[in-house]
Amino acid sequence: MGEAGGLGSPAAPTSTTKDATPLSTVVRVRSLLPSLPPAERRVAQRVIDDPEGVANSTITELAQACGTSETTVIRFCRAIGFHGYPELRLTLATEAGRAQTATGGRIIGSDISPDDSLEQVVEKVTFADARAVEETASQLDIKMLEQVVDAVVAADRVDVYGVGASAFVALDFQQKLHRIGMVCAAWSDAHIMLTSAAVLGPGDVAIGISHTGATVETIDALEVAKGKGVTTVALTNFPKSPIAEVADLMLTTAARETTFRSGATASRLAQLTVVDCVFVGVAQRTFGTTRKALEATFEAVRGRTVRPDRRRR
Repeated sequence: MGEAGGLGSPAAPTSTTKDATPLSTVVRVRSLLPSLPPAERRVAQRVIDDPEGVANSTITELAQACGTSETTVIRFCRAIGFHGYPELRLTLATEAGRAQTATGGRIIGSDISPDDSLEQVVEKVTFADARAVEETASQLDIKMLEQVVDAVVAADRVDVYGVGASAFVALDFQQKLHRIGMVCAAWSDAHIMLTSAAVLGPGDVAIGISHTGATVETIDALEVAKGKGVTTVALTNFPKSPIAEVADLMLTTAARETTFRSGATASRLAQLTVVDCVFVGVAQRTFGTTRKALEATFEAVRGRTVRPDRRRR
């Protein structure tokens, strides 16, 4: 099974995917949250909810606030790639300062309260969406992305699976690949996903999209495809989630869930960002045929827009 950001040992705190963009500690903690033991998960949630507060707390204060022991806090620090609590505090303090500088000193919470004005709602939603895209880009494993692009370019057929909000992302990817002449289908019905996977074979690629990485229908379809010798790819927010067990290759997003499920919007945008990166990578590798296909498809629909003389005055 291929490894991607979190499938093996946690990345070192200073690791980067781009020279100038360090991987945020909160992003890494959020991605590993479901895979942590309950006591460590409470510590993780505290880091996610109030990183600046954790940076200003002693290990004893944090342990008491989380209803756990100092030993558990230390285990948590090591689980996410730090040597100990002092290193975690220093890193969180540094990142909090960097975040305030980036927002001009304003503190924009991602959670939306019932008392927020519509202006505040717009500010918080757009901030969460922008952060999801930025953080997804910062943690995206470029080597893994390259392997996924290679697999799609070489594929005889690509089937994409997703349910709920992920189904829309699957359809978007299918439309993009179909337009450049690739054989691709997107499925969201549980039975059709399984029958689709059952008729795939070596040389094909199956892509499962699941924010949680725990969507049963998507996991089952990838499992069937994997059993047929298909190259399986997962796109998820949580690299140690169950979908990792049936994925040969994995790409991850970094979106957060917030009040009123605005995170569902952010997660979809993060997924679309990764899908666009895969598509453009594929288009680059097949530039000649892609350009011809795009020109042909553009020509096919060009006459379907309303002519100026038909517009109402």
